[in-house]
Amino acid sequence: MSTEEEKKDGAADDPFAGWAEALEEQKRTDAPAGASEQGGPLSGDPVRPFSAGPGADGTLNDINMVLDIPVQLSVELGRTKVPIKYILQLAQGSVVELDALAGEPMDVLVNGYLIAQGEVVVVNDKFGIRLTDVVTPSERLRRVSRG
Repeated sequence: MSTEEEKKDGAADDPFAGWAEALEEQKRTDAPAGASEQGGPLSGDPVRPFSAGPGADGTLNDINMVLDIPVQLSVELGRTKVPIKYILQLAQGSVVELDALAGEPMDVLVNGYLIAQGEVVVVNDKFGIRLTDVVTPSERLRRVSRG
């Protein structure tokens, strides 16, 4: 089994697998040079890292601080733009055509930002989504800055 396949298998067991790696990649590639020497936003004091403790692993403490923060995860089947007069004519049984094609991957959004794409699965009579492509942190930042 290749390293890539092992990563995918591990990700199925742990839904947060890879986030620590992604955060580290983002720090390495996107942090401006000398960011830690910049003054604070209001006081002019140097910016202090989240982790404060002698000998503590800063990265682990930083990640642990955000693990329990709730976020809105949604899966988008498709979109369309319609005039208000069309919305007012909708009734039970009306069909709204979306821009997505059948079999096309669906977007997985966290707080409105695309983080992955996937396909619909049914498990124990409940819908779910199997992730087929996860957006890298650097690509997420590029998309946010363009939009």
